[in-house]
Amino acid sequence: MKIEEYLETLPKNLLSGEDVQLPEKSFREIFKFADIGENDIFYHLGCGNEIGIEIAINEFKVKKAVGIDNNPKKIQHAKEILEQKNIQGQLICNNIEESDISDASVILFWFTDDNLINKMLKKFENLKPGTKIITIWGPLIDCLPDKVNFPYIINKVPFKKAQNMQEQVLAIFGVKCIDFVTAWEFAERYTKSIGTPEVSNDRFLTIIQTLVIWINAKKLGVACGEEIPESIQTYINIMKMHFDIDFEYLLKE
Repeated sequence: MKIEEYLETLPKNLLSGEDVQLPEKSFREIFKFADIGENDIFYHLGCGNEIGIEIAINEFKVKKAVGIDNNPKKIQHAKEILEQKNIQGQLICNNIEESDISDASVILFWFTDDNLINKMLKKFENLKPGTKIITIWGPLIDCLPDKVNFPYIINKVPFKKAQNMQEQVLAIFGVKCIDFVTAWEFAERYTKSIGTPEVSNDRFLTIIQTLVIWINAKKLGVACGEEIPESIQTYINIMKMHFDIDFEYLLKE
């Protein structure tokens, strides 16, 4: 099956990030990366639970922390936990594109739906200068990142527009071209950042992400060399032979 067909067999909410809850260590890494503190107003869009809000308030002493999610059960459960711990965070049940985020100074935004991202991009552009938008894996559409510690990326208002996709890709990876080693390193960083207790699953995800990174780089003309690296070809063959997942057709498009 093609890689898209394999992904179609997975739960939609897992692919969108809706039900992928970041571990506590990731929130701490993100907050240190964004250098948030007592003068900041933090928003977690699509929060799912209260963990990010709790850590932002208790450990990073933000002025205000708000979580927004359109799942009423999750928001209610998260509110109950904050109340039990006597933490003064705000949790709002609403669609993020309809929510007031005008006072934000730092926003965590992890979504893959292009339609939603485009709507939010227009909303973000109207925020006060210096507002940080933190994304995971990729920057905002058509924007050059202001700061990168892959897979965590910051775009600041007003956004810097990328001249093309190649410029954006190279700004993320910090190299002139992407080879197998670079693709594997960054795929592994992403896998470790979202963390799972199953190491074997982590390796499987790392292989998939490595192939996706390198193949995309090849199609954009920013891969190192003209030939397919032996390691890339080996993993393409492994995915085909052992998992019936096809990547080769992507190189022919």
